[in-house]
This record gives sequence, C-alpha cells and structure tokens, in this order.
Amino acid sequence: MKRPIPDRVKPGQESVWDYPRPPRLERQRARITITFGGVEILDTDDVLRVLETSHPPVYYLPEDAFETGCLVPASGSSMCEWKGAAHYFDVVAPAAGSSATQSGVAPRAAWGYARPMPGFELLRRRVAVYPQYMDRCTVDGETAVPQPGEFYGGWITSGIVGPFKGIPGSHSW
Repeated sequence: MKRPIPDRVKPGQESVWDYPRPPRLERQRARITITFGGVEILDTDDVLRVLETSHPPVYYLPEDAFETGCLVPASGSSMCEWKGAAHYFDVVAPAAGSSATQSGVAPRAAWGYARPMPGFELLRRRVAVYPQYMDRCTVDGETAVPQPGEFYGGWITSGIVGPFKGIPGSHSW
C-alpha cells in the first residue's frame, strides 16, 4: 500500500512518519503519570520511549516505579522482531486508602521484555502500559489519547501528528 500523506507538522510537533523503522529507543525528559481504579499507580520522570514509523511513542517505565502490587504477571507472550519476546501483566489498582482491597483489574494491560534483543537492552525491568485500559495517562500533565486499534500501545499527545497506524485501512502500512 502507498504511504499515507503525513499530517502537517506545526512548530513543537513531531510526525510519526519521521520516526524510523526499525524503531529507535530514546530517553525522554518528561513526567509520566498513570491513574487506574481512581488511584495514581505511577509517577516518574525516568522515561524511555520507542519510536517507530506510523506509531505514536510507546513509553517504557521502570517496574519499581509502579505502586507495589499493581503489576501481576499474566499468561501468554508475543514476539517483536526488534525487541524480542514480550511478557504481560495484569494491572491491578488498590482501592483508595486500602491496599488490601482491589478496585479494578485490567487483564494484560501492560507488557515488558525480560531479555530484550540487542539495541533494546535498556528495556529490561521496564513496562509499557496500554493507555486505553487506564483511567488516565499523562505526559507532562497532558492527558494522552490511546493509539487507535486494540493491539497498539502508543500514546498520542498534542506534540505528535499522524496519521497513525491502527486507523481503518492502515493494516498494510
């Protein structure tokens, strides 16, 4: 299929059509927060992002930055030709004010790479989260919009322009 026409880039924005394939891993100076079940389960400025042609950034965050007990290993795995074998986590939110009672579970809503492939070693002990299953995910205070499509885990902010993989008709991009 022919490459789509990229959206116009304004000052301060990035086009996903300028991202590389194979993808690039880079540090980002940003504060990321994630809220689930009405509870903030992550607040960190230790941020890595993966940039891949046609996809908004996927943020990889330290496992130990999540609230204790929020990441529960889940069954199944998948394979990325560049990053390696992914394993999944259920995201579990403690009830406000009580770590003993659970107020929500998002099955397989996060993933990581125990043994990333060469070039992606920094992803070890880091986790990415599907924003569509969380209450709110922010990048420097801005609420991120989930990348279209069930399979994708990119976060769209005002600084990122598409069109994005996952919209109807984008399967062969």
